[in-house]
Amino acid sequence: MDYKPRLREKYRGEVVPALAKQFEYKSSMQVPRLQKICLNQGVGSAIADKKLIENAANEMTMISGQKAVTTKSKKDISNFKLRKGMPIGVRVTLRGDKMYEFLDRLVSVALPRIRDFRGINDKGFDGKGNYTLGITEQIMFPEINIEKITKIMGMDITFVTSANTDKEAMALLKEFGLPFKNQNLNQE
Repeated sequence: MDYKPRLREKYRGEVVPALAKQFEYKSSMQVPRLQKICLNQGVGSAIADKKLIENAANEMTMISGQKAVTTKSKKDISNFKLRKGMPIGVRVTLRGDKMYEFLDRLVSVALPRIRDFRGINDKGFDGKGNYTLGITEQIMFPEINIEKITKIMGMDITFVTSANTDKEAMALLKEFGLPFKNQNLNQE
């Protein structure tokens, strides 16, 4: 038996027909789809403590299920004691099955664990159909053991879609189950 992620099946069975009806697409290939999810974590305090980058990379690898890559500074900034080539963050780009698995865990497990959660902000759209969500604590993911955390850090999660407008992208992400605070998008 071949395994397929639950949200990939949901996309093919429910999301495509719903969006095709809502936006009156003539072909199912016109329906926007999720292309990738990018996780990014800036670790500015790693200039002083090199161990923080290793911890952040290990946590990001646990959260995403894919090895995290360290990002290095591109230029010297003397005010921050930063030299070119120093590690200052970690990132992961998820595609395919791992992307759908991460999205499933984010919607069904991680987001409901946030204290006083009332939905995610709908202001993170970039005008081209992509959405960025900022998270303040990495401990909302069940893969992270709270006893082993050295420092609570946030991260950015960017959903890259093939949608042309923010309205289409929001409809796609809503169909996947992302809980937005305001359920309407006034931009066109």
